[in-house]
Amino acid sequence: MLAEVPSATLLGVVGHPVTVEVHVGSGLPGFNVVGLPDASCREARDRVRSAVLSSRFKWPDARVTVNLAPTNLRKVGSGLDLAIAVGLLAASEQIPIGDLSGFGFLGELGLNGTLRPILGTLPLVDSIRGCAPVVPAENLTEARLVSPDARAVHTLLELVAALSGVGEWADPWAMRPAPADEDPMDLAEVQGHPIARQALEVAAAGGHHVLMVGPPGAGKTMLAERLPGLLPDLDDRGAMDVSRVHSAAGTLQGRSGLLRRPPFRSPHHTASLVALIGGGSTLLRPGEVSLASGGVLFLDELGEFPASHLDSLRQPLESGIIRVARANANVVLPARFLLAAATNPCPCGVGRWGDCRCTPAQIARYGRRMSSPLLDRFDIRLAVDPPSPSLVFAARLSGESSRAVRERVERARRRAVARGVSTNRELRGAALEQHAPLSDAGRILLRQRLETGLLSMRGAQRVRSVALTLSDLEGSDGPVTPAHLEAALTLRGDDTQIGLVA
Repeated sequence: MLAEVPSATLLGVVGHPVTVEVHVGSGLPGFNVVGLPDASCREARDRVRSAVLSSRFKWPDARVTVNLAPTNLRKVGSGLDLAIAVGLLAASEQIPIGDLSGFGFLGELGLNGTLRPILGTLPLVDSIRGCAPVVPAENLTEARLVSPDARAVHTLLELVAALSGVGEWADPWAMRPAPADEDPMDLAEVQGHPIARQALEVAAAGGHHVLMVGPPGAGKTMLAERLPGLLPDLDDRGAMDVSRVHSAAGTLQGRSGLLRRPPFRSPHHTASLVALIGGGSTLLRPGEVSLASGGVLFLDELGEFPASHLDSLRQPLESGIIRVARANANVVLPARFLLAAATNPCPCGVGRWGDCRCTPAQIARYGRRMSSPLLDRFDIRLAVDPPSPSLVFAARLSGESSRAVRERVERARRRAVARGVSTNRELRGAALEQHAPLSDAGRILLRQRLETGLLSMRGAQRVRSVALTLSDLEGSDGPVTPAHLEAALTLRGDDTQIGLVA
């Protein structure tokens, strides 16, 4: 007898519908899984058998063939266990096939018949259309974010009872409460650093990547940690996209709603390339750049990251996506993040701010990790000087709060949305020419920087977009002025001004 059960599999951050076909027929007893399964899918035969027997059902003494359609799509993970188990019970006539009508099944089975949570519930449930998904109880709140009809059970035996109408589905309100979002750090806690504070505001308003260079203890990390608090809340589409990524990474479990605050990710410099970019041999999970999509990716101690890791960021900084290609699968992962980075000027960390102990060869080797193409993608590059001792020991003054700055950032971003982009950094070509036209004085100013090699063509475009952001923050409706360009060039700086070279 044949049974067909709807389910889904996860590739990257996207769920793909899968039809689990289970056939129980004559022949030598056996259990085969076909349809391009990975190792964890093939191991389902042992998990399903033990779960069925532990739930007091009969294992058929016949040939069992499980086909995962479509067969040209690689199936990964253990989320198909539940669909295989209920398909087996229906095909062996232990439960009526009609009881499965209108349901899709997702979940991993334990050997004792319990259902265990799975990764990527949100995109998996979203890919199952036209049926009510059945998921493990721990994944119910996440499933309800996209499907109000989602059902949950704790065990295979409980599922069969609920399908037949004898038992009840798991109570959704019995789930543990969702953790509350942490309040972002407030910019009012920062003493001094007026230029750096303005740079963070411009970065948040225009989506401009920012690099801070300075000695240890100057406040670079403190400033970067307050950048997410300047960003506006995510809209419905952005919240869904960000939540989908975090669901695939397993960091969304237990939440009662979508992620509304922009994420903040700060990987250590010892993180592997796969952990940073994403991918892997089978699961193709999102990396830190995807988990930071819609928010801030902070790379502290930028000069300590391997050069290959840093250069791998160059393409996603421009395109906003990561393309991971493997022999059996190709996935596209989101990577539209605001990059904030902090670094010391040299290995000893002192640089021009003190008595540097580094040799010229050491400084050159340290600087080569940050290639010129990568540095060119930072629209804002500034030196962060140590705070004055008189300021440190003076009476603490409260600066402008993150809430006040965020209101200006939101107004500036609404202007960008009216231009057809989410931030000014996305403006290119004709759109940038239309919304940030240059006066004759402005053209002369940029031409001089291009001719002297202080700016690349990409850099000139970025300077114009930063100048437009400065104009938006002022609420100006006129064209970009030479004063705005001068301010943008000052924020961009060069290697000598920010202390990367002597």
